[in-house]
Amino acid sequence: MPIVVCEQLNKVYQQERVPVVALSDVSLQVEAGEFVSLAGPSGCGKTTLLNMIGGLDQPDTGQVIVGGEVLGALSPGALADLRLRRIGFVFQAYNLIPVLSARENVEFVMQLQGIDHTDRRQRAEEMLAQVGLSEQMERRPAELSGGQQQRVAVARAMVSNPAIVLADEPTANLDSSASESLLDLMKSLNEQQQTTFIVATHDPQVIAFTDRKVSLLDGKIIADH
Repeated sequence: MPIVVCEQLNKVYQQERVPVVALSDVSLQVEAGEFVSLAGPSGCGKTTLLNMIGGLDQPDTGQVIVGGEVLGALSPGALADLRLRRIGFVFQAYNLIPVLSARENVEFVMQLQGIDHTDRRQRAEEMLAQVGLSEQMERRPAELSGGQQQRVAVARAMVSNPAIVLADEPTANLDSSASESLLDLMKSLNEQQQTTFIVATHDPQVIAFTDRKVSLLDGKIIADH
C-alpha cells in the first residue's frame, strides 16, 4: 500500500473576497522510500499539497491518507500525534528556536515525544555529526550560516526516524554549493533509512536530483514522471 494517497483534492481560498483555486481535483500516490519533487512556479499549488499531506491544511473536498490513516477522520490530538511521530518537516524559513542551540533544536521533537534525556542527547549529537555539524552543535541559529541552519532543520526532521520528510523549498536560501551538499545529505538519508522524501520546489537543481517529478500548474497535476 502506498504511504501517501491523495484522492481528488480540491481547495479554494478567499483572497480579498476573490476565490483563488489552490488545488483542483488532485490525486497522487507516493510509495514508501520514494524521493519525489512537487515542482512548479509560485502559486501552482505545491505548498498547499505538501501542507495537506502533512496535515497542516485540510482540503475542501477529497481525502488524504498517510500510513493508512485518513487524516480528515482523525481528532486534532491524533493528527498532532501522527505529525509528531510519523512526519518530519523542513520549512523554507528553517523554523529553528532562536534561544536553543543546534543540539537543543534537534532534541526538541524527541523531547515532545517523551524520549529520555540521555537518549535524545546522544541521538541529536549523532545526527548533527551525520550532517557535518559536530563542531557547531552548541551554537545558536544566529551564529550559524543559512546552509548550517538548514542542516540543523534536516537533522531535526530526521532524528526521530519519521516515515516521511516533507520539505518546502529547502534550498531557497542557499547558494548552489550549499544546495548540492544538502541534497546529497537528503538523498543519503533517503537511501540509508528508506525514508520517503516529498519536496516542494521550483529549483531545477532539486528537481533534477529527485527520482520522480510531479509538475503542477494552476492547482492541477500536469505531469508525473
